[in-house]
Amino acid sequence: MANRIDTTFARLREQSRKAFVAYVAGGDPDFDRSLEILHALAEAGADIIELGIPFSDPMADGIVNQLAAERALKAGMNTHRILDLIRAFRESHETPLVLFTYLNPVYAYGFEAFHNDAAAAGADGILLLDLPPSEALIDPDFAHAEALHHIHLIAPTTPQARKETLAKSSQGFIYALSRTGVTGGHSAPSESIGAQVAAIREITDTPICVGFGITTPEQAAMVASQADGVIVGSAIVRTVQENAGAPDVAQKLKEFVTPLIEATHAV
Repeated sequence: MANRIDTTFARLREQSRKAFVAYVAGGDPDFDRSLEILHALAEAGADIIELGIPFSDPMADGIVNQLAAERALKAGMNTHRILDLIRAFRESHETPLVLFTYLNPVYAYGFEAFHNDAAAAGADGILLLDLPPSEALIDPDFAHAEALHHIHLIAPTTPQARKETLAKSSQGFIYALSRTGVTGGHSAPSESIGAQVAAIREITDTPICVGFGITTPEQAAMVASQADGVIVGSAIVRTVQENAGAPDVAQKLKEFVTPLIEATHAV
C-alpha cells in the first residue's frame, strides 16, 4: 500500500496546492482531548499531522513544547499510549501521521519493533531528532526499520555535503528549518526562505516543507509561496496550552488553525 504522505503530496501537486503540516504533542493535555485535537486538525484541513512523543529531556525544544511534553507525561502518556492514540485516530481519519521524537523512547521500545508497531497502528513517517543518518547507516541497532518513512531536518547552517546526504535519504518530505535554534524561539520565519528552498531543490525532488516561526496566515502564505508545505508547531501547542483547562480545547484550536490552513491552501 502506498504511503499516505506520498499520496497526499501527489494529490496536492495535482491540485496545485501546498501542504499544511501541524505539530502537536501526543497526549497534551490528556489522551481524550488529544484525540479530539487530532480530529479537529484533520477536519480543519491539515494535510499532515506531526505527533510528538512526550519525552522527559526534549533538548531541541523551546519552553512551549517542553511544557506540552510535561503535561502529556503527567497525564500518563508514554510510547505505548501514543500507539493507542494513533489507533483511535485511524478509526475515523486517514490524514498522514508523522511521529516527531527523540531516539531514546524508540530505542527503549526496540528500534525495529517500534517502526513495525507504529506502522501497524497507522503511523506513516518518523522524524528522529537526534539520530544522524550517518550513524543509522553504520550501527546495526538501527538497521531493518523500513516500515515508516524517515524524514530529515535541514537547517540553514547545514554544510553542503551533509545537506546532499540528508536530501538523498529523506523520505516523504524534507523539514527545512527557516532558522537555527530551538522550537518556538522565533517571532517570524526567515526572509531567506526562498533561497534556502531553492538550494535544496537543486539536489532533490522530495517535497520541502518549512517550519520555525510561523504564527499568522500572512506568514503561512509567504512560506507557502516558496515551499511545498508550511509547518506550524509552537503556535499550535501554545494555543493548546492556553486552553488546556477548557473542555472545548479542540474547538478553540480548530478556530486558530483554520485561517492558517486556508492561507496555505490559497497560494
